[in-house]
This record gives sequence, C-alpha cells and structure tokens, in this order.
Amino acid sequence: MTATAPRTTSPVPVARLSDAPLPPVDPSAPPWPGEKVRLDGVDLFVRRTPGPAGGGEPALYVHGLGGASTNWTDYAALLATRLDGEALDLPGFGESGPAVAHGGYSVLAQTRTVIAYLDHRDAGPVHLVGNSMGGVASLLVAASRPDLVRTLTLVSPAMPWLRPRRSSDFAMPLLLLPGIGRYAQRRLDELPPEQRAAGLIRICFADPSAVPRNRVDETIAEMARRKELPWSTDAFTASLRGLARSYLVLGPRSLWKQAGLVRVPTLVVWGAEDRLVPVELAGRTAAAVPDSRLLVLPNVGHVAQLEAPETTARATLALIEDAAG
Repeated sequence: MTATAPRTTSPVPVARLSDAPLPPVDPSAPPWPGEKVRLDGVDLFVRRTPGPAGGGEPALYVHGLGGASTNWTDYAALLATRLDGEALDLPGFGESGPAVAHGGYSVLAQTRTVIAYLDHRDAGPVHLVGNSMGGVASLLVAASRPDLVRTLTLVSPAMPWLRPRRSSDFAMPLLLLPGIGRYAQRRLDELPPEQRAAGLIRICFADPSAVPRNRVDETIAEMARRKELPWSTDAFTASLRGLARSYLVLGPRSLWKQAGLVRVPTLVVWGAEDRLVPVELAGRTAAAVPDSRLLVLPNVGHVAQLEAPETTARATLALIEDAAG
C-alpha cells in the first residue's frame, strides 16, 4: 500500500515508510491486558503493550469517539518492536469510569485527562498517537505541553468540518439537538448489539467484509457491555456535542490555530475512503502543523490503525526514526 499525493496547495512532504523488520499482523490476537488507574476521581483503564527486551521508548495511544483502547491491538503489537505502548480508555469509554467534573466530556476535558495521565506516569515525553476525537485531544496536548510529546501521529483527526457527512447511524445528527438528542440516543440504544456493531464497522471501514470475525465479535461484545453502563449514553452524546462545539471556537483558541503551535515532528494519516472526517481535510491538517508529513491511504476508511495497521505502523516508525536521526 502506498501513499497518494497530499490534497493541498501547500508543499507537505509525503510520509515515508520504515523498512524495519516487523512481526506479521496476527488478527486473532486478543486485546492487550490492562489495569485501572485512579486519577482525579476517575477510574481510567490503561492497556499496556510491552516493548523490546530491555525496554523501549514510551508511547500513548488515544482512541476516538465511541472507540476504546482495543482499537490499537494490532498497531501497538507492531510498534512493540521499538515502543513500550499504553492505550488509554477516555472517561466514559471502554472500561474507564464516567467523568466526574462538569463538562468532563468536552475536548478540552479529554485533553486535560491525557495531560494528567502523562504527568501522573512521570516518565518523560511519549510518542503520542490519536485517532479521530483522540487525534484532536492529542494535537491540543502537543500544542500546550510540548514537554510531554516526542512525536505526534494523527490518524484521521476530527478537525473542524461543518458540512454534514453521510452516516450509517440514522440518528447521529439528531444527537446534537437538545431534547431531541435524548430521544435519538434511546432509539440507537434499542438496536441489538449486532446491528450497532455492523453500523459502526460499516461507517469506519472502507471494506467491512475484510474485518476479521473475532474483531467483529469483540465489537459486538463491547456494544452489549455499553448497554449495561448507566453513563455510556451520556458519555457518547456529550462527547459528540463537545467536539461539535470545538468547531465553533474562533481566533487563537481555534483548532486550526492550535495546530500551528505544534512544534514536534508530526505524521498525519488519512484513509481516502473516510466516511466520517473527509479526506479533503488531510492536506490542510498537515499544512497547518509546521513540521509534518502526510500519508493518504487508498481503500482505507476512518481507522487506518485498524484497517491498515502495518502501513500505518511503518509510517509512525519512520517518523520516530527520522526524529531520532
């Protein structure tokens, strides 16, 4: 799989792929184990992917809206040739508990969670990787706390885009509307886990038929588990609204202006068939970050780390290699 040319009028380097030896992708591997960390009143669940013998450089992976730390299983395994990886469940998602502070699901609150965790672990700067909503939070971490970040990899970060996108969740746009949003979320919650999982996979992957059966089963199990959590609905809806509100921020605090403050080496990865955040934003996002490179992957959707883990991992490794060199 090769990169396509950046869709931008600004000269943005096309990302190279590392030729470092990597293990084969094992789609049958279960998610990496983890544990809960109590932080600012929230039980955060963190999965750990051990790196090479003798220890590796630290990395932190941050999932997107509706995702979880399990989104990084294969990608983290590939990077374990060099990195000691940790994958965080943001408050209200995965196996983490709910947010406790008012506004705890805003983009800024999620950014503060990532910063608080990195400060808590107190092990120096990390290679920070974020997807979608987690990509926006990771970008804001790098912009505000460059001391915590060695390199930054953004996989389809949910940068501002106000034009409606087609969604397989028929009620998704309604979730943004006060009053109607609660009704729309109930309608979604009433769907069987198998149907919700199929819709999620359909909108996130360019080729849903290529998703391994065990990964489909993991998604179904996650959908079923979320139905039993009293905070799951509020966490999803409030996070979606918080992301939408961040698009309306103008001036120096806007996401585009914050992108210009990032000074660490950055990789932007985008699937050419992304149905959630349009690939038209790929070039603009990479051009907004001063020291960046761009990888646009054909026949890939919104979660390149899941759909094309080896290519995405090789691009991240090349970023790390070049930054070290």
